[in-house]
Amino acid sequence: MKLSLAAKFNIVFLSVFALGFAAASAVTDYLLQQNAREETLQSARVLMQAAIAARSYTSGQVAPLLDMQLKYEFLPQSIPSYAATEHLNHLLKSYPDFSYKEATLNPTNLRDRAADWEADIVNTLRAKPDLKEMVGERGTAIGPALYVARPLQITNAACLRCHSVPDNAPKTMLDIYGRNNGFGWKHMEIIGAQVVSVPMEVPLRRAGVMLRSYMVSMLGIFVFLFIALNLMVHLFVTRRITQMSRLADQVSMGEFSAEELDVRGGDELSVLARSFGRMRTSLASAMKMLEE
Repeated sequence: MKLSLAAKFNIVFLSVFALGFAAASAVTDYLLQQNAREETLQSARVLMQAAIAARSYTSGQVAPLLDMQLKYEFLPQSIPSYAATEHLNHLLKSYPDFSYKEATLNPTNLRDRAADWEADIVNTLRAKPDLKEMVGERGTAIGPALYVARPLQITNAACLRCHSVPDNAPKTMLDIYGRNNGFGWKHMEIIGAQVVSVPMEVPLRRAGVMLRSYMVSMLGIFVFLFIALNLMVHLFVTRRITQMSRLADQVSMGEFSAEELDVRGGDELSVLARSFGRMRTSLASAMKMLEE
């Protein structure tokens, strides 16, 4: 099959564009996905810092004020883990797909018992005590979610007064939570993990919209370039070559009266047109001499 010069040019141009378009789409999608992940991770870390701030405030300012009352009544509000969980639960009412939990293998409050996937995180942190933060993804009903987990370690020996053995715990606490859970903890033991889970749905959706907008823009630029380059090739290359080809056919059949080529310009085709004009003149002179 014979193809014109313009057709060959377009095939090459379309092939290069297709490869470039696919590569740009893959790279852009990867970068946007990474950006969505970083955005989600930043949100998770902000929530983690809010929980840590609530724990610090409770242990430093709330617990001392209630110290005397704790002898007569156990107040969960004085416990940093309880305060942090309640604080985040109120905060996340507006974001029901976000979650914060102080997941514990053997908790005093059973609402803190680690689910299976949280237990895996706690066991990993226990196996790697030097690991200060763990980041990962998990599937949820609304799509992938990113979680950040930090170990809950018994660094304050005073905590063991309530969690070593039931007999050492305040009776007011046993009246609320019983004697079967939250005991046997040891100093410096990792007993659980602070786990913040943030859905990636919104950042991923935003990344998808940005990817489509970018690729549509790329496609628009390509269509413009495709039209512009085809016009340039037609005006400056194929049109002039077609004229020279037609004139060459006429000259080969002895028609020396055909119109002259446009030889203006300094590009290669203009040089070729001038050379062809000289050849035509020489050939016409030679033919006249033979006729004489």
